[in-house]
Amino acid sequence: MVKVFFLRAWRWLTSMRTALILLFLLALAAVPGALLPQRSLNESKVIEYIASGGRTAELMDKLQLFDVFSSSWFTAIWFLLGISLVGCIIPRTWDHIKVMRGEPVRPPRNLARLPKHASGLIDESIDTVQENVTRIFKGWHTRWYQPSEDRAGALTLSAEKGFTREIFNLIFHLGIVAMLVVIAWGRLVYTEGHRIVVVDGQSNEFCNTALSNFDSFRAGRLVDGTDLTPFCVTIHDFDANYLPNGQSEMFESNVSYTTDVANPDWQDYHLKVNEPLRLEGYRVYLQGHGYAPTFTVTWPNGEERTQTLQFRPDDPINLLSTGAMRFDPPAGLYEDDLTRRQNQVSLQGLFAPTASWDGTILASSFPELTDPAVAIDVYRGDNGLDSGTGQQLFSLDSRQIAMGELQKVARVNLMQGETVTLEDGTTVRFDGAVPFANLQVSYDPSQGWLLATTLIMLAGLVGSLMTKRRRMWVRLTPADGGTHVETGGLARTDHAGWGAEHDDLFEEITSAR
Repeated sequence: MVKVFFLRAWRWLTSMRTALILLFLLALAAVPGALLPQRSLNESKVIEYIASGGRTAELMDKLQLFDVFSSSWFTAIWFLLGISLVGCIIPRTWDHIKVMRGEPVRPPRNLARLPKHASGLIDESIDTVQENVTRIFKGWHTRWYQPSEDRAGALTLSAEKGFTREIFNLIFHLGIVAMLVVIAWGRLVYTEGHRIVVVDGQSNEFCNTALSNFDSFRAGRLVDGTDLTPFCVTIHDFDANYLPNGQSEMFESNVSYTTDVANPDWQDYHLKVNEPLRLEGYRVYLQGHGYAPTFTVTWPNGEERTQTLQFRPDDPINLLSTGAMRFDPPAGLYEDDLTRRQNQVSLQGLFAPTASWDGTILASSFPELTDPAVAIDVYRGDNGLDSGTGQQLFSLDSRQIAMGELQKVARVNLMQGETVTLEDGTTVRFDGAVPFANLQVSYDPSQGWLLATTLIMLAGLVGSLMTKRRRMWVRLTPADGGTHVETGGLARTDHAGWGAEHDDLFEEITSAR
């Protein structure tokens, strides 16, 4: 009983209908991945979505709708699809080989019952007509059946053509299987890292030597990040072109790169969107951009601390950005470490590259850096720099603010060059901003193979659609010093064009001399 069940299950799984159903399910399962934020692409968006979506979003998370392409159910679908396709291909391949090696189908008794039929009389001997017919059907899979072998007792040619249709069909399905295998392999060995590089002439170099050099990094299960191919890229400038409505038209940067980190031999490259720098199998893309404001804090003893740090563009059009900075007082200014931590200065607020004011509310009217301004809250207190724990890059710790460890001492709007003075004489100056560029460093050795398997799949599909499978029989009977010719044709697939081809062949047979 168990054997029968598994045999039926295997037959069901390896049927072409099941393969088509699984292919449809795979396409349907990819829809949530296109409509919902995915952790692999933007984890912060997923967290925000779950926080605002309530229990429905939590249920969606349990169903792995925010991790569609790595979910167990999506993996199960394409895995079953691969098994189904392989189970379809192997027996079909064997059956096709047997058909190609076998003899053409024996002629039917009554050719007049076939969809295409014609007959006529030729003033030639049957041997001469046989030679002409053999010549006309050169390239077809043919066999002459003698009168003793024919059901109608006449000399009959059986001819078949279009075997390549099934070959193309098998190539198409093999291409799909190969593509699934390549995609699975690619997801096991790929790497993708992001790094924000501030174009300030000081910290504008990035090296692909360690995971710690990336702001974010993800990779396949077979990658541990210890065997990255070393290279370095230095960004010299950044230029963005905008349409009148503020939409970005083009990003570009002049960069230098070297593949020899120990003994650099720098070479220049003009990096543009969709024109990546290709190094040692890696691709370095120029993606989004934004701005990094510069602030200088001057302590009561005259010592200064200047910091340039990227802010997050929350408005993708006009680049109104949010961010935070943390400053530590100079050593020796305060008598003990506790007092020093209590006098740390932190900033949090908005940055606009082209300031637009609605009263005291800051907005940005254009993404280009023409009239920069900030709206910031200034805090004093322990900002967590000495805690040993990681800090949010674009915001201060709300728990420290709620507990009173960070106390707001000022809220101001500053244009470039303006300063605010705190009650103890500490000053905070907004010095302007510089652009930053987001680099994406990708490595995926499966891309070339994926292109090849896709082209193979498309070639198989096009070939199977363009090739017609057909059969034709030619029966020769001696009659009144000549030969009576009767033909019958049958299209194995589509009838389109077969009627005209049959008529042309009959005309060539009856007019051949």
